[in-house]
Formats: sequence, structure tokens, C-alpha cells
Amino acid sequence: MDRTARRTLTIASLATLATFLDTTILYVAFPDISATFAGTEPAELSWVLNAYTIVFAALLIPAGKVADRVGHRRVFLGGSALFTVASVACGLAPTAEALIAFRVVQAVGAAALIPSSLALVMHAFPRDQIPKAVAIWGAAGAVAGALGPTLGAAIVEGMGWRWAFYLNLPIGVFTVVVGARTVRESSDPETRVPAAIGVVLVAFAAGVLSYGVVESDRFGWTGARTLAVLGAGILLTLAFVVHQRRTAAPVLDLDLFRLPNFRWGNLAMLSFGVAFSAMFFASILFLTQVWGWSILKAGFGVAPGPALVALVAPRAGALAGRIGQRPILIVGGLLYAAGGLYRVVMLGPDVDYVRDYLPSMLLTGLGVAFCFPQLSSVVAQALPPNRIGIGGAALQAGRQLAGTFGVAVTIAFLGAPASTADLLAGFDRIWWLIVAGGTVTSLLVLPMRTRVAPAGPPHFAPVPSVLAEP
Repeated sequence: MDRTARRTLTIASLATLATFLDTTILYVAFPDISATFAGTEPAELSWVLNAYTIVFAALLIPAGKVADRVGHRRVFLGGSALFTVASVACGLAPTAEALIAFRVVQAVGAAALIPSSLALVMHAFPRDQIPKAVAIWGAAGAVAGALGPTLGAAIVEGMGWRWAFYLNLPIGVFTVVVGARTVRESSDPETRVPAAIGVVLVAFAAGVLSYGVVESDRFGWTGARTLAVLGAGILLTLAFVVHQRRTAAPVLDLDLFRLPNFRWGNLAMLSFGVAFSAMFFASILFLTQVWGWSILKAGFGVAPGPALVALVAPRAGALAGRIGQRPILIVGGLLYAAGGLYRVVMLGPDVDYVRDYLPSMLLTGLGVAFCFPQLSSVVAQALPPNRIGIGGAALQAGRQLAGTFGVAVTIAFLGAPASTADLLAGFDRIWWLIVAGGTVTSLLVLPMRTRVAPAGPPHFAPVPSVLAEP
């Protein structure tokens, strides 16, 4: 691994860590934000959380296409700079309205840097090292998702919620300054800039679907408003598909889904993403609501999981370079399901962290280390060289939508319990969701075909004729 490749991976992973951290850390910081802006209605203030997730998911796919055309380095550095400046502005926000507006800008920067960062990593490494490199890149996002409650609790407790945003400043400065000196440009000048109507349709489709899921806890899954919004999102999605099949400048090449590893990898990411977000969100709620722990104590209670992800994911990536990703993904999904089953059997009102909780956290941590990074890796390696940005964006957009859905389902399963027994029954439903998500993930990767990549220069899947530019 040469020096430039190592630096590229470090910079891309740090930027990914900061980006995904912001999707979870504010769940812990939200009560403090509510106290600061006490005069703002709770429904309006909830957009501090939702605006980022929705805009992020909506813009990932268009941003990936633009990165392929304009240049991955250029889009990555621009997105990193925008994300950093917006983060500082969020920390300084004098009103709730200003905070929400800056969160939207933050999400635009995040959507630009995520697909371009993956493309930079793919282009920086020889083919035999790509599984390990992409596993490390993917592990940064997985660690950030699980680390959010822990780090958020410590920051909010010690320094206040504004420092949850200021944390991005040193990472952003390092990324832009070092990245400008180190990262090599890559692009496909023949990639067509997507037609504007396609960009609008996919952005609105992702945004409306996310909004429908996010608001389901307020209006109910069967409420007229929820069904209307979700129906509109589905219609926009269908309109997007029809438009993409007819236009000469698509946002997302739908023929990518003819690639088996891309198709099954995206479905597996959706399955695992729902179970993952439900697991970490419900973990904090269980420790605080059932065991009565403080937010800070609960944050550190879930810490062994992300610590294990950071330790194991790179080693799993190296192993994938020798045996392929498929067996690792199958085992990872089953380990994750085992963690959920352990919770069903063991967790109750009596507090015994070492016996009843820690083993399940370690099992799910192993599952995350094996699944999230390897799904990113196997999908990325299936892509033609001129589709890395857009293909990676589609995968991460699915992950964001799955995460939003997992949180909404968690809230719906818990409901408004009238007793401790009702509360425990609600958590059992979530634990069973973890079992189902892990099992389905393992089943979805069975049709995949992964193999060991021989040593040599960077390798990508050949461009099938159905994917050639018109």
C-alpha cells in the first residue's frame, strides 16, 4: 500500500466518519437542543434531525453522477469544505430556524463527499487490496453510526450540544488541506451530466419517501396523511424509473441492477440498514427507559459494539481479499441475528449488563463489522469504472432510507406503553426485527458470486454493453 493510497484512504474514511456521525449523534443531543430553543414547537424542532437525513438521502444519487462527470477529487473537496463550514454555522445558530437551514446545507455537502470518497478509494488501490481498503472505508460509516450515541452523550454532558457540530471542524480542515495536496483526481469525461428533470424526480422521490417514514410516528402508519405522502413518493419513484428508461442522460443507470452483485447487494443493504438503525436506537432507549440508566452511562454501555467494529472490520476486509466477501457476509448476517435472539431470551427488567446485555452487543458488533463494510466492497467491485460514484451513491442512499425506516419502526413498535410489560413486549418486537434483518441479509447474499482478486493494478468489472454510454 503506497503512501498516497494510505493518505487517500485516511482522508476519505475521516470524512465518511464525520458525515455519518451527524446522522446519529444528534439523537442524544436533541433534548439539550430542545431546552435551548424552548419556545419552538416540538414538531418544528424535529426537523433539526429530519432535514439532514432527508436531504442527504435525496441528493446522494445526483451527486454521485455529477462526481463521475466533474471529477471525484473536486467534488469531494468541495463537499468537505461545505460540510465543515455548515457544521460551524450549526454550532453558532442563534435560532431553531437557522439551525434547520444550516443542517440542510450540511446535508448537501455530505451528499457530495460520500460517493466521491468511495470512488477515490477505489481508484487509489490495486485490485488485490480493494476489498480491505473499501472495508476500512465502510467501517468508518458503521463505527460512526454506532458511536454516535456514545460520543454524543459524552460531548453533550461535558460541553453542550453545540460542540457536537464543532467536532467536525478539525476533521474538515484536515480533509481539505491534506486532501488538496495528496488526493489524485479521477473522473469519466464521457459521462453525461444528468438531465435536470431526472435530478428533480429522484431528489423529490427520496425526500418524500423519507418524509413519509419520518412523520409516520406522528400520524400513524395507516393515517391518511402518511399513506398520501408515501403514495406520492411511490408515484414519483415510478415517474423517475420511466424517465430514466427514456432519457439519453440518466441520473441512475437502471441497467446497473442487471449486475447480480449490485442488485443483491443493494437489497441486502436495505435489510441490514433497517435492522442496524433499529438496534442502536432501541439499545439506548432500553438502557434508559427499562434499566433507568443516564444517557451518558447508556452511551458508554453500547461502546463495546463500535469498538469491535473498528477492530474487526479491517481484518475481515483482508480475509475477503483471500476468500471473497460472500462467506463473510453470510456469517455476519447470522451473527447479527444471533445477537437479536440473545436479547429476546435474556433481556428483561433485571439489570445484569455482563450476562444479559454485553454478549448481544458483541454479537451485533461482529455482524456490523462483517456486513456493512463488505456490502460496500462487493457492490463497488461490481461496478464499471465510470459508474463508481453513482453506484456507491445508490447504495448509500438506500442505507440512509433504511436507517430512517428503522428508527420509525422502532418508535412504532414501542408506541405508548401502559405498563412495564407492554414496554418490554415492544422491545421484544424490535429484537425480533434484528433477528429477521440479519437472517434476510444472509439469504440475500447467497446468489452473489465473489472471488479473490489477483494482484495487479486497479480492477473494475468490465463495462457490459447495456451500460455503455448512448
